[in-house]
Amino acid sequence: MIIITILEFLLIAIFAMALGLLFMGIARKVVARTQKRVGPPFYQPYLDVLKLFGKDAITHGFIFDFGAIMAFGGMIATLFFVPIGGIYLYSMSGTLLLVIYLMAIAYLGMAMATVGSGNPLASVGISRALTQMLGYEMPFIVVLLTLIYSNGTSSIVGIMQAQQGGLMNWNLVNVPLGTVVAFIALLGLMGKKPFDAPIAPSEIASGPVVEHGGKYLGLIMLQHSVSIVVKTALFVNLFFGGASNILFFLLKMLIVWLLATLIGSVFPRFKVEEGVLFYWKWPLIGALIQAVIIIF
Repeated sequence: MIIITILEFLLIAIFAMALGLLFMGIARKVVARTQKRVGPPFYQPYLDVLKLFGKDAITHGFIFDFGAIMAFGGMIATLFFVPIGGIYLYSMSGTLLLVIYLMAIAYLGMAMATVGSGNPLASVGISRALTQMLGYEMPFIVVLLTLIYSNGTSSIVGIMQAQQGGLMNWNLVNVPLGTVVAFIALLGLMGKKPFDAPIAPSEIASGPVVEHGGKYLGLIMLQHSVSIVVKTALFVNLFFGGASNILFFLLKMLIVWLLATLIGSVFPRFKVEEGVLFYWKWPLIGALIQAVIIIF
């Protein structure tokens, strides 16, 4: 039984990394087309990862190494609590709050690697990322608490099952304002424009990953690929009713990812303080209005 469980963990992790890299390749192609370019092939991220893991890398010490591993491990741990179609390992109460907590571990791992690198551009990037978290987490948490109240459970599987029976049972229909707020927060979670100030390649040379190269950058790419799957799958489970059919579920994830990519390809970047103030204004007001409507 232990061997079977380990194999399940490995297969889910490999599937998520492969799927996330595919989504990254599709996004690059879509952005290129919106800018009237051909763009790289959709399989380019796979080639990039293989190339990076074949290169030598410079380390900056134990903290730098452990931070990269912590970021990757935190996101992998989060993955095991998020249903993908009919595939999930855990369904107990409280998984929604646990997922939010585990995602923060990945960000703290990146912060640790930044400290270990000693590069001021990396410090600027991670400080921007942690500051921006103060913006999007407030409306996002309000929406999540509203969902927990309306569905009577804090289990992701429970919320997904409560939406079974057709489109009219989806939280997209029952909690429309909350869905819009959560999607705007999702843009910040995934670092999509206009909320990509923590990366900002033209300003701070990709910020937190500026000192990562070779195997370290390859590991960060894999961590990012898993984070794409975790965040889009979480959104589909909470607002699009999930799906027991894996192909139908992946289609919903792709729709969410493409919509976020298209928005990011046409909007300019917010300054970090502009992004935080924006989240504390309209999305937070919208989340509170939705909560009042659901409660009363």
